[in-house]
Amino acid sequence: MNKVLLVGRLTAKPELRYTNANVPYTRFSVAVDRGVNSNTGEKITDFINVVTWRKQAETVCQYLNKGSLVSIEGRIQTGNFTDKDGNKRYTTDVVSDSVRFLESKAQSQARANGDDNTTPYDFQEPSNDVNVDSDPFADFGDSVSIDDNFLD
Repeated sequence: MNKVLLVGRLTAKPELRYTNANVPYTRFSVAVDRGVNSNTGEKITDFINVVTWRKQAETVCQYLNKGSLVSIEGRIQTGNFTDKDGNKRYTTDVVSDSVRFLESKAQSQARANGDDNTTPYDFQEPSNDVNVDSDPFADFGDSVSIDDNFLD
């Protein structure tokens, strides 16, 4: 099985390009944290090349910028080519099946303007103090209605 899931930030604004057959695509790099170096304590980051095609490429170029937080689902594809000096070069890319935006437009703009006081995720605390340890069926304010004939 060839399946990849990445979460990271774009290293540059993606640019829309077209093949000779006029198919839109974009190629960009995502900075993905790998962990921390046990000797130095420094964060280790991998820069992974991603390719998106067609409508997905157009959407990525329209809405994402350098630093945008994304989730990418896809597959690894390897290839090779001969450069202008006659040297054989090898490539490894993630070909995207899905790109999800993990921050709002407001968060992205705030970060771009240096006003980032937000976290990358919009978590909301429950509006009431309910102890689910004592009542696992506690009401969190949302109702659920299940019709009696649901399982018939």
